[in-house]
Amino acid sequence: MAFWVQTFLLVNLVTSAVRGRVEKELSSECRQFLYMQTPPTGLEHPSLRFICQRYNKRTRYLTLYNTVDHVPVYSAYTFKRSAGQTCVDVPWMYEPQLSTYSDTDEMQPFPRGYMHMDFEDAQAVLDDYTNAVLYERGTLNPEEHQDEPDDKAATYTLTNVVPMTPDFNNRVWNKQENIIRKRLNNYCRGTAYIVTGITTSGKIIRRENMNRVAVPRYIWSAYCCIDYDNNAPFSERYKFPSFAHYGLNEEEDNSNNNNEVVEISVQQLKEFLKKTTFVEQNFRIFVGDCVPGVQ
Repeated sequence: MAFWVQTFLLVNLVTSAVRGRVEKELSSECRQFLYMQTPPTGLEHPSLRFICQRYNKRTRYLTLYNTVDHVPVYSAYTFKRSAGQTCVDVPWMYEPQLSTYSDTDEMQPFPRGYMHMDFEDAQAVLDDYTNAVLYERGTLNPEEHQDEPDDKAATYTLTNVVPMTPDFNNRVWNKQENIIRKRLNNYCRGTAYIVTGITTSGKIIRRENMNRVAVPRYIWSAYCCIDYDNNAPFSERYKFPSFAHYGLNEEEDNSNNNNEVVEISVQQLKEFLKKTTFVEQNFRIFVGDCVPGVQ
């Protein structure tokens, strides 16, 4: 990811403060959101931490978070059939698990007034987005892919958020999220596992002359549903048991439509990401690329 060239000492200073449910190895509680209970491979760096995203006494989904770039590398969740409703009056939250000054492992609303600097060391805060006029908060696990109110509310944490251009977020990515929601609603009969992540661009949001939040170049997503409707129309059936897509996180350019979503196979997305971001050659999103019986 961008800015990983920062010194190993700096990374250690940041990550040594991490406590609670943030850890290098995944607990069994968080593996329920992963196909074959296995996270994507080939993403390793001292600045990365798994977060079991907890809200109202339950684990809701999993995030791999970069504590230096202050963005999620990906969020992994299980899709819940829904009509796509959105929440109202849900406050943005932060992750106490990334703080040494917290005795809770559940996301919390941002406090008003003074916030100890320790909160900002390892994660983004609301002030990072206040004057970032070119970007808005875009969620990797969208509330439209959840059904229960608490599952929807749990998506409102900045550890599930990356900077997206308004045009891309509202015109392009939200539209694709709705397409996937309808497809899985109609044709996935079992559990659909989704992983949505980013590649970084080298651009960064700065605040008070400090690098604060890395800006993604591409947003990508892949789903895996091995129990699906074999009688679905071919135009949809060939997109099972898995499919993927990615989009360029830029404002619309009338002379170029490169920020439209590209739908591809999971295998093609895997090769695309190997060429466009810092992943190991053993990078894999799903076990066996979500081919049943393949390890």
